[in-house]
Amino acid sequence: MDDKDQGKQNAANGMGPDKQPAAKPFSRRGLLRTLGIGGAVLAGSAALGGRFAYADNERPGGTDAGRAVLQVANVKELLALSPDSLRNGQRVVVGGYERNGDGGGKVVRWDANSTKADNGGTVHALVGGKWVKSDNSREMRYVDSGHNGRFEAVHSGVADFRWFGIFGNTQNADAALDAMANDLTIHRIEAHSDLNFVKRHVYHRSNLEVDFHNHTVTTEGMELNTLDNPFGAVMFFQGTATGVTQTVTLTEDVLEYSDMFQVADASPFRIGSWWHAGISANAGGKAQKELDYMIMVTEVFSATNHVRFNYKSGWQLAAGRQITYKEIQPAVRCHVRNMNFIGIPVPVNGTSVRPTPEWDQIGSNPVAYEYAVECDVTGINATKVFWPVVMRRYNTHFLTERCTLINPEERDWGGTGYLTQQINVLYGHVKDCNTSNARHLNDFTCAAYCMVENCHGDGDEYGPFVTHGQYEHDLTYIGNSGLLSFANSGTFWGDSAKRITVKKHIASRIVANKRLTDLTLEDCHAVVTYTKPGTKMANSGSIWVNMDGLQMRGCTAQEMITISKGSSRGKRKNIIDSCSFGMMNGYELARPIRAGTTQVGFTPSNGELTIINTEFTNVEEINLGSINKLTLINTWFKGLPVSGKVKVGTREIIMQGGGLINCGFLFTGAWDKVGDVNNAKNTPDQSITIDGGAVFSGTNGEKAFLKSVDPGNVITWSFGDCTSTAADANTAHFLIEGGTHKLKAFGSRFVGGKYAVSGGGFGGGSYLFVNSVIEENVDRSSLPAEAAGIRHSAGNLTLA
Repeated sequence: MDDKDQGKQNAANGMGPDKQPAAKPFSRRGLLRTLGIGGAVLAGSAALGGRFAYADNERPGGTDAGRAVLQVANVKELLALSPDSLRNGQRVVVGGYERNGDGGGKVVRWDANSTKADNGGTVHALVGGKWVKSDNSREMRYVDSGHNGRFEAVHSGVADFRWFGIFGNTQNADAALDAMANDLTIHRIEAHSDLNFVKRHVYHRSNLEVDFHNHTVTTEGMELNTLDNPFGAVMFFQGTATGVTQTVTLTEDVLEYSDMFQVADASPFRIGSWWHAGISANAGGKAQKELDYMIMVTEVFSATNHVRFNYKSGWQLAAGRQITYKEIQPAVRCHVRNMNFIGIPVPVNGTSVRPTPEWDQIGSNPVAYEYAVECDVTGINATKVFWPVVMRRYNTHFLTERCTLINPEERDWGGTGYLTQQINVLYGHVKDCNTSNARHLNDFTCAAYCMVENCHGDGDEYGPFVTHGQYEHDLTYIGNSGLLSFANSGTFWGDSAKRITVKKHIASRIVANKRLTDLTLEDCHAVVTYTKPGTKMANSGSIWVNMDGLQMRGCTAQEMITISKGSSRGKRKNIIDSCSFGMMNGYELARPIRAGTTQVGFTPSNGELTIINTEFTNVEEINLGSINKLTLINTWFKGLPVSGKVKVGTREIIMQGGGLINCGFLFTGAWDKVGDVNNAKNTPDQSITIDGGAVFSGTNGEKAFLKSVDPGNVITWSFGDCTSTAADANTAHFLIEGGTHKLKAFGSRFVGGKYAVSGGGFGGGSYLFVNSVIEENVDRSSLPAEAAGIRHSAGNLTLA
């Protein structure tokens, strides 16, 4: 058979002259069917050279061969093409990876000079060389020519796992992910099937979006993580240090709210550059750093070696402290979206030590960021994770949205079982997220100017919303539910936070009793919850707060509120307004001064507090501690008739309106020094003022509304416009047992019951003055005889 006959035979068999499958000419309609709607857009773009292969002279070898568009059914056919039939720049439409229309279709371009590594998806090398005639024969044989050319995907920046022949989780997708993520011409990666990964990938790049389109990602066979590494995620996007660094010892204070910082030399700082700024630690702990963020330069004052950053300091930094600046090239706008993630089972631990050396290296988590700007995570639904679902450190301007975590593999080991942990972050927004039986939904450590909204955690005894107390500031929580615990991880971190605002929140507990300044709680409610049917969660239904610029409005606690004072930084008044608190027997409304109460978070409340339009219910026996001045406005204490009593160590109480129902105040004496472990009464004076229409009624276990229980007490009593109605003859309106007292009652009304005065409580230097009062059936027989400082008979209306 001669060459002409061979050509006819090949053509009849659908083969080209080199015995390769003939590249098919095709129409626009065929291209649209092959590529679909998205392909139609691509087909009309400049990426295809603006033309299609219609005429013979546009086929390979024709006058316009460099601009011709060929069509093959799949990658196998593509790789079988002869390089001799191709021209540099040749476009080929590949109908699918394995078969036409399977979703792996793409357009490739032949680059005759390319030597890029074949990655199976965006770069393909030919299988072999070319077909030639055998010696002394008309038969063709294939000879490898060692050609350097490659087919490279032509795209608009959007890549697909199906280009690599990955259509499910039976093939590991790691190599494909690396090929696409490390190609800087690709800005979006799409998955259209479930995927499995076995590698932990690290990327140092920007401007990439990875969208899994709600398919499931598994990590069966995942390689071991490095030790204690929450950043060993499937995808870890990490900025890099440039190597430029400098340290300055402050010669001046950096004031709170200041955005200008002293530097050693302003010349390396350029507007728009990013720097990690970290201050030397306080003596109290290695992590006690008020400044430890990645921040951006917005203005340079070269003459004075000052730089303005895009951050207002939440804390004053004293002269003499050192700040170290390290220039960073951050990862920018690397987004991960729409993934269902199933982690790896990890053996149950149940101890505080690793059961095996590699135990914490087994688990998997989907995504992590470090030194990242505007990197968002949306729509990850995860279960069986070990480390946080979304791990962040030195991030700024980010969004974590519509993510969930159900039943992580581990919760007790530190750092495990989180939905998102955020360390040293600024300007973050977490919204519409949920957890079930997790450790934390949202963890902030050294975070500032962030918001959490509409996030909810059930099975929440581990605390969905926490901060570690590393000088967090200006955080806002709105419309969430789940346990709150702020600044509660120990002195190593600083036990400090400032300006945290929580609105419209349902919690099993609210724990904010360390050095937390200017806490605002509005419409927050602590409710009793159960760890399992019939087992109440310990301390659920309680609120613990620090009285340092504290403001609470419209809040409730089913079981108790406990107030302590671990810091005195705030400038605003401490106010509790329009709240309701149930009180458990034996608990502390305000912590008293006693041995062992010097620990942060359990210190006495020695400041001033105003409580307005509030009620305390189910009072049996509680402690009102050591507040210097407590002002009660239209506030009620409602006790149980048998044992409703409040032990008062407060120095001064002013009651305007409100009152006591089946409840009594027992004055135990006040202390002058906070943390006096010897309980020495340096200045035991106390005072109580009742006015504004206040009402006492019922009775209680002490059989007295107001009682001095210590024979050494020095108390000033002032009754104005008030009504005290005893339920029985044995209930005292006031009961004084010894001590030194000054009592005035003017314009008051007493009904039933008795006055109880014994032990010479009105000796020298004291007085008892009762005038212009109305007494109805009051037993006044125990009042002392009138003398120079004692007047209680004249000027009253006494009714039998």
